[in-house]
Amino acid sequence: MAASSLLRSLSRVSRRGCAPAFYGRGPLSPLSTAAAAAAADARDAAVLPRGLAGLGPTAKGEKARVVVLGTGWAGSRLMKDLDTTGYDVVCVSPRNHMVFTPLLASTCVGTLEFRSVAEPLARIQPAVSSSPGSYFLLARCTAVDPDAHTIECETVTEGEKDTLKPWKFKVSYDKLVFGCGAEASTFGIRGVTEHATFLREVHDAQEIRRKLLLNLMLSDVPGISEGEKRRLLHCVVVGGGPTGVEFSGELSDFITRDVKERYSHVKDYVHVTLIEANEILSSFDVRLRQYAVNQLVKSGVRLVRGIVKDVQPDKLILDNGEEVPYGLLVWSTGVGASSFVKSLPFPKSHGGRIGVDEWLRVPSVPDVFAIGDCCGFLESTGKEVLPALAQVAERQGLYLARLLNRVMKAGGGHANSQVEVDLGPKFVYKHLGSMATVGRYKALVDLRQSKDSKGISIAGFASWFIWRSAYLTRVVSWRNRLYVAINWLTTMIFGRDISRI
Repeated sequence: MAASSLLRSLSRVSRRGCAPAFYGRGPLSPLSTAAAAAAADARDAAVLPRGLAGLGPTAKGEKARVVVLGTGWAGSRLMKDLDTTGYDVVCVSPRNHMVFTPLLASTCVGTLEFRSVAEPLARIQPAVSSSPGSYFLLARCTAVDPDAHTIECETVTEGEKDTLKPWKFKVSYDKLVFGCGAEASTFGIRGVTEHATFLREVHDAQEIRRKLLLNLMLSDVPGISEGEKRRLLHCVVVGGGPTGVEFSGELSDFITRDVKERYSHVKDYVHVTLIEANEILSSFDVRLRQYAVNQLVKSGVRLVRGIVKDVQPDKLILDNGEEVPYGLLVWSTGVGASSFVKSLPFPKSHGGRIGVDEWLRVPSVPDVFAIGDCCGFLESTGKEVLPALAQVAERQGLYLARLLNRVMKAGGGHANSQVEVDLGPKFVYKHLGSMATVGRYKALVDLRQSKDSKGISIAGFASWFIWRSAYLTRVVSWRNRLYVAINWLTTMIFGRDISRI
């Protein structure tokens, strides 16, 4: 009943009122409440058998509609720079904010508060909350019909109590941009999805923090055996990339500075193990990799080279047969194409990503583009698939925003517009370097353009200062920059908050 009532209320709105326009829409009439409800029921009966409710096509004389799937680095940067005087923006995403992922590991241990790394989409692109034809829709795309220029969506409501069941709707587009990112790679290893925690979203960081603090408190309860205490307080990180190394460094710093002071009864039982199949930070300079190894070992992190073969509720098994008990397991082994991206009827690049040309277009269909981790250059372009990095996604978003603005100004913003437009230069990515922190006041800065090229690479306190300064300036808004600066200052003076909320 609740879902039906909400659907009826959505179907009542006008084409350009305060809420979306829908298939089967009609003008608002000054009816009484009862008469309006009856009219809505009649419209439901007429509309629903023919198709799903949703945003209908734009009419002649109206703004063209750009539909963006995702609020990651790529999609958020695209929407920020899109010219909303000529475009309506409709964003479809399971979250209404962008996550500043380079600082996400810091929130797990209380160095930063969670809201410091989350930027609401309405602040990035105010049009989605103020413009009559622009919206944010809390949903995920489930299917695409390029011929009809429509997508099918389903609302996202999981994890909430007493909520509406998900319902489906359609959205017509003039331009469609896939910026739906990727998903964590599990390599088909049994038990990873069920027992490990990933570190990609704010709710992942919240789960890690709650579980870490719970284990600390449970291990202090009388009657816990020594073996169980050691298991509960053993934190295992799988994956030696920047995320895994940074989380290990933050965690070891948290243990050294805060846990040993406030949980003195169990301080000798807390340990961190980092498991990597090859070299940690493999894309960094050799000297920096060795520095990272030395710093992690010095801070108490145990480094293990091996491949995980099986994950069980309280232990994982390596390829050499070694069993590693754990109380907290964080999985950070990179990303791959999502099942949704793999299911799309488009040509694919390496790894199952959506294939794009040099202008980030999906060449097999009109008016469709892809940016960020979900896409890669087609083999026919002769270009390598770019790494799944924030700086790649952000630069693609900026590039595509400028391209779409150019198309709109030339009169080609609407669907199937047969306008000859100079798309400008092809997208070219130039790597600006990599950074990672390895613990208190220590970090790595590698400014080489590629793994095999020469360039500046530094480590130590100076790198830590550069790392913090760079990320502070890259945080999206001044509000969050202030949050981050204050969080860093209070943590430095008072230590981390260990409240389990």
